Amino acid sequence: MIALTATEVAEATGGALEGIAPHAVIAGAVVTDSRDVEPGGLFVALGGEHVDGHDYAARAVGAGAAAVLCARPLVDDAGAPLPCVVVPDVEVALGELARAVLARLRLAALEPGGSGLRVVGVTGSVGKTTTKDLLAQLCGAAGPTVAPVRSFNNEIGLPLTVLRADEQTRFLVLEMGASGPGHLEYLTRIAPPDVAVVLVVGQAHLGGFGGGVDAVARAKSEIVQGLLPDGVAVLNADDQRVLAMSALAPGDVVTFGAARGAGVRAVDVTLDRAGRGSFTLVVGEGTADERRAPVALRLVGEHHVHNALAAAAAALAVGLTLDDVAAGLSAADALSPHRMHVVDRADGVTVVDDSYNANPDSMRAALKALAVLAGRDRRSVAVLGEMLELGADAREAHDAIGRLVVRLNIDLTVVVGDGARAIRDGANHEGSWGDEVVLVDDVATAEAFLADELRAGDVVLVKSSYGSGLWQLGDALTATTDGAAS
Repeated sequence: MIALTATEVAEATGGALEGIAPHAVIAGAVVTDSRDVEPGGLFVALGGEHVDGHDYAARAVGAGAAAVLCARPLVDDAGAPLPCVVVPDVEVALGELARAVLARLRLAALEPGGSGLRVVGVTGSVGKTTTKDLLAQLCGAAGPTVAPVRSFNNEIGLPLTVLRADEQTRFLVLEMGASGPGHLEYLTRIAPPDVAVVLVVGQAHLGGFGGGVDAVARAKSEIVQGLLPDGVAVLNADDQRVLAMSALAPGDVVTFGAARGAGVRAVDVTLDRAGRGSFTLVVGEGTADERRAPVALRLVGEHHVHNALAAAAAALAVGLTLDDVAAGLSAADALSPHRMHVVDRADGVTVVDDSYNANPDSMRAALKALAVLAGRDRRSVAVLGEMLELGADAREAHDAIGRLVVRLNIDLTVVVGDGARAIRDGANHEGSWGDEVVLVDDVATAEAFLADELRAGDVVLVKSSYGSGLWQLGDALTATTDGAAS
């Protein structure tokens, strides 16, 4: 975090100082885990269902934290007061601190020699993290860039990301997630974007929205309404619900997609034997200013072409050149764990670990990528767990995935857990027979089954929502090898 006095932190958060001098300087990292404390930083004592950060405040101060953001005055083991900024609500205060710091950075960025800071927000039912990772790599090649680690996209992760920025930061790339109405409104109050990217309106987290996909669309549109007055909306031309958000944009609109007329478009899309997409990136197709550049992605799965287009459109909107964008996309890697992470094991098995999250849209995309990667000469194995937070549509959604497995001719499907049982049922109803689909009780049983079943040449996809725990199987399958990641 930029250097602030204790008084300035208190003013930003509506807090009161306890056990700390008003002019004490807080200038290190802002963290919620006492193990991550850096000297001079701020420890945020969040409450939780199982762990209360207040119980670790003394440890954090002992490790060098200059202050604790907390809900009550605290003392150490000897009864001495800890340096605290006491606030009514720690989570809200964290957001307010991030909002105040970003406002300062924006003012500093306008001064002579300032960084020219641009804030980009990315949302959508699927593809947020990959698009964020691509955009971070594009922007990182052009100037100092801050982006979330992993999938820090909620009311805690986003402020923590904002607070990593400083006066040299040129690009602040933020992933903005929503599992209900009002979530993006809250996040954009903390960090109003200069550029807002909306990827897809899909069936993720339907249980939290109410009102089906149209309710999801209304919630996702909050990022467009949260733009700065001269902000740019980057919208998916292939999704009519997203495209309709152009009416809410306060400033310019840039579209991307496969549809003719999209401002940023991919043409001549091909996939290589490893399932990696190549295409020609076209900007302003059919106009006097039309420009083209070749792109060859290193990411596996045709759906990443769409993510790359979104990242390209956002990068162009913040001032990168077409040639730099095309070259950057061609050099970009998958950064976040359990996101279409491909490992070629020493025993000849290829593992595609996409177990961080799942909804019907991303599940379909991953299964199609598996079919392409396996082709006709390798056995395709899908290990599928439950897709969470789908509400009343859950059974139907899982059933549809089972039917798709059959249509894609996946050779072996291992369904893990009772919550995913409808995948097995859907496959059976679609015409699966024999041992093509197997239902197992849990991750441990799946791991034991695969240990006996897998053979050289197999391509294995591991896919489920994170809360289903299948990421543990992804770790196990990729850790049993000295093979190379791709």
